[in-house]
Amino acid sequence: MARVAEALTPDRSVRHLYGAEVRRLRGEAGMTLDALGDVVGYSKGQLSKIERAEVMIPPKLSEALDACFNTGGHFVRLYALAKREVHPDKYRRYMELEATARGIAEYAAHTVPGLLQTEAYARALLSCREEASPDEVEERIAARMSRQDVLRTDPQPHLWAIMDESVLRRAVGGPRVMHDQLAALLPLVDTSHSKIQILPFDHGAHALLGGTMILLTLPDGSDVAYEEAIASGTLHEGPESVSRFARAYDALRAYARTPRESETLIKAAMEE
Repeated sequence: MARVAEALTPDRSVRHLYGAEVRRLRGEAGMTLDALGDVVGYSKGQLSKIERAEVMIPPKLSEALDACFNTGGHFVRLYALAKREVHPDKYRRYMELEATARGIAEYAAHTVPGLLQTEAYARALLSCREEASPDEVEERIAARMSRQDVLRTDPQPHLWAIMDESVLRRAVGGPRVMHDQLAALLPLVDTSHSKIQILPFDHGAHALLGGTMILLTLPDGSDVAYEEAIASGTLHEGPESVSRFARAYDALRAYARTPRESETLIKAAMEE
């Protein structure tokens, strides 16, 4: 007896609509999940979960679906909306602002900023959370990788990242993963669209030492600040609080090593 397909709820979210569209077009084409998987390069199990909106959509799937069904960018456009839904509501406004930012300035005290992480480094970080199932880890990895699309927009935002020296010294994922992560930073150290600086240990204490802080410059020229701890984040939009974070960040720019000196520190950490 044929298995009855589970009812979908396309009106629940963009991710649910995405899954329903995959099933609708697959049905119209007379394709099984196995057959679709052979075309787009994903397993039957993965595609089934995507149709039911149980996992985050992989970043490369949408183009493959549009090519398969000749849908002219339909799935790419849906994915641009759906990828933001993986983030909890308290982060969603920040994600929406980040996606349109013209400038991103970040200080990271403990780990490589999410916008600069390799997939292997992100997997090593996210896998150490004991409460997360393997599927949840993969979903979070996909979400983190999808955030990096902002660095490939036109016009491309200017990225300025200041990292504590401890970021270079903590071997997340082991020597090979860390080596590859540091190597991925080198092309971005000093370009027309990006600057990376390392704040050395010998600087000591400073106003932003506690965690992560990000300043976004929006298309209208206004600025917002976002600070993040282990399990919480706060978006600051008031001029006074944003100015306070901006002054602290400007101080770190002065205290940190220059991009050229930072490149030398990164290469030394790679050798070690």
